[in-house]
Amino acid sequence: MHKGRDFLIAQVSNNVMQHRTLLESLEDHEKQAQDARFRELCTRYIPQMRQHQTMIEEYRATLGEAGGEAFKNALGFVLGKAKDVADAVRNDDFLRIVEDIVMIRQAQDTFATFAAAGDRIGEPRLSEIGRTCEKQLDEMQREFNALVQEMFVKNVQQS
Repeated sequence: MHKGRDFLIAQVSNNVMQHRTLLESLEDHEKQAQDARFRELCTRYIPQMRQHQTMIEEYRATLGEAGGEAFKNALGFVLGKAKDVADAVRNDDFLRIVEDIVMIRQAQDTFATFAAAGDRIGEPRLSEIGRTCEKQLDEMQREFNALVQEMFVKNVQQS
């Protein structure tokens, strides 16, 4: 496991990859969604997620390099492709939105950590990014959860 500055770089790099996967998922689901409400949620949140991606990538660029970055980037690419294969067999909006909620929650947790830890480790920009992104993801998560609950009820009642 990395320590010190390399640990920070590794965690921010992980967040860049994870968040990119969330953004790409929303972009894919915007095109694939059969439910207009799901498509609209994706459309509404994609600009914010792009903004988050830009902020975290720009911050990452300020940190410099750590050992093993080429491997991490390759791993991120492979994980993204595995998600594409999984999506190909999911042609159900309910399963897609559940997948997005899992990624949203993962991003919330990561950004909450950045928000809390950034100031303590002398990285106020990390803390600022964490607070901003966590707050916006909280709102997003509530809306995605409300829709998945509606979909769940509708599917159960269609016996």
